[in-house]
Order: sequence, then structure tokens, then C-alpha cells
Amino acid sequence: MKYLYDLVTNYMVASAVAGWFAAQVLKAFTGVFKLKKFTPAEFLFGTGGMPSSHTAAVCALTCSSVIKHGFGSSEFAICATLALIVMRDAMGMRREVGEHAKALNIILKEYSMSLKQDHEHQISALRELVGHTPLQVFAGAVVGIAIPFLVRLIPVFA
Repeated sequence: MKYLYDLVTNYMVASAVAGWFAAQVLKAFTGVFKLKKFTPAEFLFGTGGMPSSHTAAVCALTCSSVIKHGFGSSEFAICATLALIVMRDAMGMRREVGEHAKALNIILKEYSMSLKQDHEHQISALRELVGHTPLQVFAGAVVGIAIPFLVRLIPVFA
């Protein structure tokens, strides 16, 4: 039972989870305004959108490692490297995958129209919101940097 207590009261883990959750909550609001719809599954597990929850989580982890261990620590070096990889990936490869999905969806739509709605050849659309714009990653970083300071206000993490 001590292991569970240690996990739940781990400041760095709590900061990362809170950063991810805060970004998902904000993403639900920005998504509702943009897409005019809300689904619980998209709220909890959706990718893409404003702000980047992956970025928020790794930036919260990195910031909490600085607060707890300092800039000279191995923990910071590992967290900062992970954060840079995740943020670069969100704006690079994952974003390109989303752009490819948009193009392929246009092609698939035209193809399915040429088949005269043949039910045997129905192809479902690819997911387009996969990566992030630089602004979405920046917003995730801002959320992630702020969260560890708020988590620190909780008595168990003080």
C-alpha cells in the first residue's frame, strides 16, 4: 500500500498528470467553440487541438523536476530531453500525418462518390487532428509550466 501512496504523492507525477488533465479540459472548451460539439471520449482521449496536452504533460514534468531537483540534476536533463522530443514530434511528424489524412480524405470522398455509394466499398475517413501547430504547442508549454506551481500549493506536495 505504501507504493500506491508514494505514487499518488509523487510531486513530479502529479504535476505531469495535472498538466495533461488541465490541457484536456482547456481543449474541451476550445473544441466546443471550434467544432460546436462535445463528446466525453474526445475530451479524455482526443489528440490534436488547442492546447497540446502532450506538451503540457512533459513541460509540467520538466518544470517540476527543476523545482524539486534543480537545473543541474539528471532528472531535469532527462525530462528536458523528453520534452524537446515530444514537442518537436507534435509539430513535425504528427502534424504532417494530419495533413496527409486531410488530403487522403478528399481522395477517398471522391473515390467513394465514383462508386455510386457501393456499400461493399465503404471506406471510413482518416483522423485528421493528430498533430499540433506551433501555437498549440506553445499554449501547452505555458499550461505545463504553470501547473507545477499550482500543484505545489496542495499541502501534500508543499
